[in-house]
Amino acid sequence: MQKASFAGGCFWCMVSPFEEQPGIHGIISGYMGGTLENPTYEQVLTGETGHLEVVQITFDPDIFPYEKLLELYWPQIDPTDATGQGNDRKSQYRAAILYHNEEQRELAVKSKEELVKSGRFDQPIVTEIREASVFYPAEEYHQNFHRKNPKHYKESRVYSGRDAIIEKYWKSF
Repeated sequence: MQKASFAGGCFWCMVSPFEEQPGIHGIISGYMGGTLENPTYEQVLTGETGHLEVVQITFDPDIFPYEKLLELYWPQIDPTDATGQGNDRKSQYRAAILYHNEEQRELAVKSKEELVKSGRFDQPIVTEIREASVFYPAEEYHQNFHRKNPKHYKESRVYSGRDAIIEKYWKSF
């Protein structure tokens, strides 16, 4: 098993695209990259801790290779937005691929280069690729939020602009 970590706006919206894929053994919403140990959602929500909202995925690379995770990741975000995603504008909503080893780093860089070459976007691709750091799981009520609170989740997807981003940039993907 390996770990993969992705930031792409609100972590609630980043779980479902990955969860029912073969070889995915778990997805945890949490925080990564900040300076505060054991941050709470309320602290991260201020945008002042330096953390990103991330999903950490446990996967079997023999069944679902990292490249496939990257293929699923890109269409969940606007990779040209360096300050958040959709209506989620604080620093914790920035998009990033957080690699756990050198192979993941190389594959992430390659996939970003391929996206740039595709010509799909008019603006530069600014999604960060950086080394994973300490991961702090989010509070239990954030885990599998889309299942626990489906109505609120759907409303959040609309409000955040997530579905509009997917429609605008990735419909034909």
